[in-house]
Amino acid sequence: MKKFDKNDLLYWLKVVDEKELEKLYNMAYEVKLKHTGNRVFLRGLIEFSNICARNCYYCGIRKDVVSERYIMTEEEIIECALWAWENKYGSIVLQSGERNDREFIDFVDHIVRRINKESEGKLRIVLCAGEQTYDTYRRWFQSGANRYLLRIETTSEKIYREIHPEGYSLKERIDCLLNLKKAGYQAGTGVMIGLPGQTEEDLMEDIQFFKDMDIDMIGMGPYLPHKDTPLVALNTDEEINRRFQLSLKMIALSRIYLQDVNIAATTALQAINPIGREMGLKCGANVIMPNITPVKYRKSYQLYDNKPCLEESSGECKACIESRVRSTGDEIAFDEPGDSVHFKKRVSSEE
Repeated sequence: MKKFDKNDLLYWLKVVDEKELEKLYNMAYEVKLKHTGNRVFLRGLIEFSNICARNCYYCGIRKDVVSERYIMTEEEIIECALWAWENKYGSIVLQSGERNDREFIDFVDHIVRRINKESEGKLRIVLCAGEQTYDTYRRWFQSGANRYLLRIETTSEKIYREIHPEGYSLKERIDCLLNLKKAGYQAGTGVMIGLPGQTEEDLMEDIQFFKDMDIDMIGMGPYLPHKDTPLVALNTDEEINRRFQLSLKMIALSRIYLQDVNIAATTALQAINPIGREMGLKCGANVIMPNITPVKYRKSYQLYDNKPCLEESSGECKACIESRVRSTGDEIAFDEPGDSVHFKKRVSSEE
């Protein structure tokens, strides 16, 4: 198969015929098999706090949203992390709203150190806690965090300004991604697909950005609105289905264009289609993030409306995910950290 260029990306982003798209998805799956195999890596998702200092227009836990705020206790977080380790998950994701205060930074540092110690350094820790200084990123890395996910949301300056309040900077977010790589992390990012005013050309540039930034991990999915946010979008069934199709195309094209990165089949896909995550795997994704947050907190961490899996226990989620993955022909890589192949090559080339 010939290597895709930007013209190929744009062509396929505009294709809507399902039979044609099936060819694209099959190509992407073959690339996945070649570079990362048919193993799916699990990342146990712990949404440990919904307290956020930012006010992004699209987000259901934005500062101005009136909802019950929480931060899990240290023991609750440790219990979730050790459950993941004991159940042979290769890694966990510690995700929260964004804070930059000293208390929060110290808390995350302490939690990372303790998880690293109690799992004997075998459980990979992914952080998803927003924009921080280089010193904070480096501190958390030295304490035992291995990966960091900072979604760019869009690389269009125009759209970025429209979905954020004044004073939020796309450049600063990109600088944070550069600092993450400098600090030693496997660096992850991603975009929302189907934002108001977003074009296929914008999405093409997003994929090119992943390549230019030498990104190791990608987490992206359809834009899904939350009723308490100011971002207004057309939300007809036709539009939602368009976003879903675009999301599958973005997964497939990112796999073909970037080849050896880790790509998540996100929960947002399942919010639109009951088998959305399975379809993501068949389009080239190789990571799934089962929610292992205590059920009592899940309704307070809804970034978008109609989020699935709010009532399932961690054990129920695990059984469900195993069944879903098996249905695709892939297999779960239990007890494997699932480090990005791309990261290994990138670090090796820098030595």
